[in-house]
Amino acid sequence: MLYRGAKSPIVRDMGGFKTRLNMPGWLLPRPRDHGYGPLAMVVESMLEPGRLIAMHEHQNDEILSWVPDGVMRHNDPATGRLITDSAHLMVMNAGKSFWHSEETLPSDPPLRMLQVFVRPHSLDLPPNIQHGPIAPAPVNQWRHLVGTEDGVAPFFVRNNVDIFDLRLEAEAEVTFPRAEGRHLYFYLFSGSIQVGDVGFGAGDQGLFLSDEPLDLFSTRSALIVAFLIEPNAGVARRGTVGDHPKIPPPYLARPLLRLLHWRDRLVGKT
Repeated sequence: MLYRGAKSPIVRDMGGFKTRLNMPGWLLPRPRDHGYGPLAMVVESMLEPGRLIAMHEHQNDEILSWVPDGVMRHNDPATGRLITDSAHLMVMNAGKSFWHSEETLPSDPPLRMLQVFVRPHSLDLPPNIQHGPIAPAPVNQWRHLVGTEDGVAPFFVRNNVDIFDLRLEAEAEVTFPRAEGRHLYFYLFSGSIQVGDVGFGAGDQGLFLSDEPLDLFSTRSALIVAFLIEPNAGVARRGTVGDHPKIPPPYLARPLLRLLHWRDRLVGKT
């Protein structure tokens, strides 16, 4: 079964720092969780030039920072200053406690990125940070970015989630990555695609509750991030952001999304 989620209307604007929150579990007809298994949340973050997000703490969040365009400047007491851009990736395994800040310089371009929050398998693990170069993205081929601790991907999170990205030319057809016992979630960062008879535009999401093959066709050039999730993996649900106590309970998900979509229509937002 494939479920489509329209572009999320849940947006927080903090003055030069805007986030769009995507809850994978809310794509289900009767959600029981805002996340889906170990995948807690996918956040599209936009940072204007010259904006600082001051030093702050994370606990029990596994955080992938994926930057297709722009520059994210990270700083933390353990590793110092690091730059994440289209040629570099960062995974912060916050564990028991990890402090960091993020910023853009006035001379930097506007930043638009994804921050992916994965639930670890256990509470209060040792903190860790991974940062390094990634291979250039091949056109029309999936690039494996993140996997499990004992997997083959260049970076890891501490639960059963594998993460891929794809730059797709217009009118190209590929098959989503798949693995036995894993379900698929994907986020369309830009462009437009067709999955079966279902169309997806920029900001849309999909959740496929199967490990069967699933093909997609790009109606425009597209940039996609895909997640293979073990739905029944054990998880620790105390992430500072991924399981924030202010996230609405599942039974309010559908009414809230309908209300926010109607609000956006009334004020003429896209």
